[in-house]
Amino acid sequence: MRESILTVPISEIFEPKDGCPICRMRDVLEKRTVEYIMGAAMMEPDVRIETNKLGFCRTHFEQMLKQKNRLSLALMLQTHIETLNREVFSKRGIFEPRAKKQKELAKKSGTCFVCSKVDWAMERLMVTVFDMYQNSKEFRALFSEQEYICMPHCRMLCELAQTGMDKRYRQDFEDACLSLSQKYSQSLYEDVTHFCNMFDYRNSGADADWGNSRDSIERAIKFLTSR
Repeated sequence: MRESILTVPISEIFEPKDGCPICRMRDVLEKRTVEYIMGAAMMEPDVRIETNKLGFCRTHFEQMLKQKNRLSLALMLQTHIETLNREVFSKRGIFEPRAKKQKELAKKSGTCFVCSKVDWAMERLMVTVFDMYQNSKEFRALFSEQEYICMPHCRMLCELAQTGMDKRYRQDFEDACLSLSQKYSQSLYEDVTHFCNMFDYRNSGADADWGNSRDSIERAIKFLTSR
């Protein structure tokens, strides 16, 4: 896969200040990768070898279905399932250890072509994020102005910072991540609580004030899972 397909300017990702910037980064990478493999790249031998080997997870199968190019998806499924039948389900020698086949089955069912490309790109983009945070006062301010960092990505950033960031900035960076997550979590609690309270008969009626609580369930799930 061409590296340019996965190139995302960090500043563009952080400018909107809407939701989790790392989720936005992942979403852009996923969109570009799915569009790439559902287009002409589907017929590139090196790409087909990888998709046959790795397959796709449910999340990315669903994104591929939304591309409305069912023939491309069917062709990838055809050769991927052919690979599975040959390498996992074909009859081997009677003395082949059962554990070996089970191990191969687990290996084949736990991989995804899109996930592998997105993870590869995210690792490299995190290096850039850390570098910008350490060397740009403007970016540090931009980072602190984000709406929130979702729980999975807050954990990821704090873990990667342990080895990927200069220790002079590490604590400040971790504090910034945790502060963004903490503030949003507190506001989510208030919105979800308000949503629950609105089902009390005393709060019913045409003039009932739901405030920002109507979509609080969806926002809470996104914050907790990044999806």
